[in-house]
Formats: sequence, structure tokens, C-alpha cells
Amino acid sequence: MDNQSQLLKGILEGCILLVISRKEVYGYELSERLHQAGLTMVKEGSIYPVLARMQKLKWIKGTMKPSPSGPNRKYYKLTSEGKEALKQFEENWDDIIGAVSQLKGEM
Repeated sequence: MDNQSQLLKGILEGCILLVISRKEVYGYELSERLHQAGLTMVKEGSIYPVLARMQKLKWIKGTMKPSPSGPNRKYYKLTSEGKEALKQFEENWDDIIGAVSQLKGEM
């Protein structure tokens, strides 16, 4: 696993929470939004285990809805626990960005 993948592994849940916080999405749509944001190294198949884990933590809730084409899709939305987890992620992320920016400025 390369360095970029290792870094991403630690922030993927937060990125997923950010996407879902804006709008209910289904798995493939979530993958597309991550790719549009520049996270092209995230494979669609790697998202589903993370979504399952987040459901167990009660951060998100999945609901089956009809699809305009093909079988029903599972749409995900944040729960109150998920909103709190997102808030924590954003606070932690801001702290990390600040620290790394400070270190880069010292070099």
C-alpha cells in the first residue's frame, strides 16, 4: 500500500460523512462524488465496508429506495450520531491542517 493510500485510509470516514451530510447518496453516487473531489484512488468496492461499519456505529442510516433505472438503491443519510462524528472529524482535521501548515512554514 502506498503512502497516499495509508493517509486516505485514516480520513475516508470523514470524507464520506462530509458527502452524506450534504445530500442522501447511494454507494455508486458517493464514489463518483469522492472521485470528482480528486480522491480518485478510492475504489467503489472499498466504500461499502466503510459504509457498513458506519451503520454499525449508527453514524448513518441506509434506506432502500426505487431507482429510476434498474433495481432499488440503498441511500445513506446522517444520523444525529453521524452529525456529531462529522463535527469531531472537522475539528480534528482543522487541528491537523494547522499543525502541518505550521511545520511546513518552519522548513
